[in-house]
Amino acid sequence: MKWKRLILRSTLVPAALMVTLALVSSQAADDAAKDKEKPAEPPSRVKHGPGGEILLTADAATQKLMGLQISSLAAAELKPELKAYGRVLDISPLATLAAELTTAEAVSLNSQAELKRLKILAEQNNASERAVQAAEAAAVRDRAQAESARLRLLANWGSAISERKDLPALVQSLASLDSVLVQLDLPTTQTVAAPPTGMRLLSLGAEGKPIAAQLLGPAPAVDPQMQGRGFLCLVTSNARRLAPGAALSGFLSLPGDAQSGILLPRDAIVRYNGATWVYLQTGDDTFQRLEVSLSHPLDAGWFVREGLKAQAKVVTVGAQQLLSEELKGQSGE
Repeated sequence: MKWKRLILRSTLVPAALMVTLALVSSQAADDAAKDKEKPAEPPSRVKHGPGGEILLTADAATQKLMGLQISSLAAAELKPELKAYGRVLDISPLATLAAELTTAEAVSLNSQAELKRLKILAEQNNASERAVQAAEAAAVRDRAQAESARLRLLANWGSAISERKDLPALVQSLASLDSVLVQLDLPTTQTVAAPPTGMRLLSLGAEGKPIAAQLLGPAPAVDPQMQGRGFLCLVTSNARRLAPGAALSGFLSLPGDAQSGILLPRDAIVRYNGATWVYLQTGDDTFQRLEVSLSHPLDAGWFVREGLKAQAKVVTVGAQQLLSEELKGQSGE
């Protein structure tokens, strides 16, 4: 019996081994078939240039599929300017002083007219000398009060405000926030040898788009925090509904020779990793991401002095898609 069991075992083991091998072979064949059915992974668009720089490749068909638009950079010039910081002013004190001045001037005009009337009557012996003297005293007093109101207005708001012919209309516009008054202050480390010739304002969260404003003149007082020289400017059309206390920055244009650079379209900029970038077309099918410094905003974009040249080609539509492709390609390396 013992020898029969040995014969049975010797027969079963090869059979089981053959079954196992057949199953493994079948599974391997199935896996190979599935691998053939899977679509091939597209090749990475990320390449490296001769200097080790990262390049992104996209042929004409891919560029069309992405909807890329490419523009040549135009040369630009910008006058020297200094960056300043400021805020929208509360005009309640201005409204009070303007009202006092208007009232004092009206009273003064009335007393002057009364004095003139009494002098005519005195010449006709229809008014006493005492009445004329009282009218003269009243006229002098009222004129002094009007002058005092004018001087207080001048001391607090400067000649650019106090000497405006349309002061009542301006105050009304400021009170309704149809326009706003802004004081820009230079840091203590910045000085100007000549008065600024113009200015541009920027508000927080406005993507660098300047606000049209009119430079009025020097501010009559120093800001207690900035301690630098200040300048008043008027935003005549408050489309962004700026309110008193709103923080602003701006640029004061100075006399001097213009600086040369390029105008970078705002649509060409992508933000990544805390920095600003553009995609420069380095060949028909290659693009390179280039970091740029944005410090001088213009109406149509940004003035850039370094890193880019006129006639260089940058992506103005689809740059964000290129960034996604680049990051995806790098993660797969």
